[in-house]
Amino acid sequence: MQVKTIYTICVLVCLAAFEHIVVGLFPPLFSIISSDLNISISQMGFVSGITIIVTSFSAVLWGAIGGKFNSKVLLIIGTGIWVLSVFATSYVQSFSQMLLCQFFTGIGLGCISSIGFSVLTDSISVERRGMILSFWGMSQGFGGIIGAIVASIIGTSISWRTPFFILGVIGLVLLICYLFIEVPSVGKTEPELKPLLDKGGIYEHKFTFSQIKEVGLKKSNVFLFLQALFLNITIGSLIWIPTLYISKIEGLGFPSKTAIIAASFLYGIFQIGGLTSTYFGYIGDKIQRKTLKGRAIFTGCVLFLMIPFYFLLFSLPMKNLELPANHDSILILLMLLKQIFFNHWMFILLVISFVASAVQSANTPNWLALITDVNLPEHRGVVFSIGNLMSSIGRTIGNIGVGLLLPLFSSYLNQQQSYIYTLSSLLLFIIPASLCYLFMAKRNVEDIKDVKYILSERVKKLKANE
Repeated sequence: MQVKTIYTICVLVCLAAFEHIVVGLFPPLFSIISSDLNISISQMGFVSGITIIVTSFSAVLWGAIGGKFNSKVLLIIGTGIWVLSVFATSYVQSFSQMLLCQFFTGIGLGCISSIGFSVLTDSISVERRGMILSFWGMSQGFGGIIGAIVASIIGTSISWRTPFFILGVIGLVLLICYLFIEVPSVGKTEPELKPLLDKGGIYEHKFTFSQIKEVGLKKSNVFLFLQALFLNITIGSLIWIPTLYISKIEGLGFPSKTAIIAASFLYGIFQIGGLTSTYFGYIGDKIQRKTLKGRAIFTGCVLFLMIPFYFLLFSLPMKNLELPANHDSILILLMLLKQIFFNHWMFILLVISFVASAVQSANTPNWLALITDVNLPEHRGVVFSIGNLMSSIGRTIGNIGVGLLLPLFSSYLNQQQSYIYTLSSLLLFIIPASLCYLFMAKRNVEDIKDVKYILSERVKKLKANE
């Protein structure tokens, strides 16, 4: 792999994290921002939801126009929009200003998730597809965690505006990095197109809106969209895990500020299993080389394991937890690390959380690889955008689902039990999500073969016309 290709992949992977860093900044700061702007916490939840939904819808539009304009220019424009909007967010003085800034932030971030994905898939060989795409997915997952931790530390110690300002500065640096990325030709890594591209030919097929029905109703895509919807209902509910941790820590007698900081650190530490995403992407690649239905079957089976391990993570107590009396973030982190290795209850939680987040991480690289495998090069950006939209709808339903179920369980249970029963109930959506993979396996074989056949035929026609 060439140095410039590696550089391009690194820049795109870094930018992929920002959609989730922006979203992750808000929940820990809801109460602080709402107090400063004199608005309700529910209004802040609406702002956060708008960012997610606008990002998803705009990604579909960015994907549709991606093939008609220079991808590097579009990425620079999209990044510029969200960088300016995040900067502006750090200066807002009202709910309407906050809403407007986050609306434009969503428009800019939609470009990264759509155009960025298309450029990335054209940079990766078929053999390394799942493994490299795992970095894209992993950066998004850890982006949300980074956002929550940064917000908890800087937002509570300095000002809620500071994290947004810092994020804007970092985005500006990455915007400059875009000037030096290499945008590969469409279909560059497809083996069937190699004879054409090696001779200096150009793959000229572009996505048009007339193809949206064909793309949207392809059976493999339908299963991928449904899988994204169902799984993200559960994943959307998991953003409430820090709130569950806060409830457990406060129940042990610690003050609220200490509980918030400790819960944010635990949430980050307990997601460390997500680092295995690359390994699961590698395994998916290996199995897919043996049978074209292998990736889907493997991922579907692994996802089932999320249910028992997340249930245990929700249910087990944090017995004998010790934390410093003050609110010093560094001391709290050091004490938590000590507790994880010397308090067997916390160590058990670490092991369970590692397995839970690890099996969850198997989804993203293999889901992204399947989107790439079963679709023509010119369709991938749009299909990913639609899948991303379904994911966002799922996360929104999951988030709302917690809000609806929590009061119901609270009528009969205490606060901690209400969170445990609520989050455990929403784990059931993993079942249809896993079944979608198993049902689509046979169809994947046909659709992958169709893609290879169409690309080969297009090359033959071009050769015949020479």
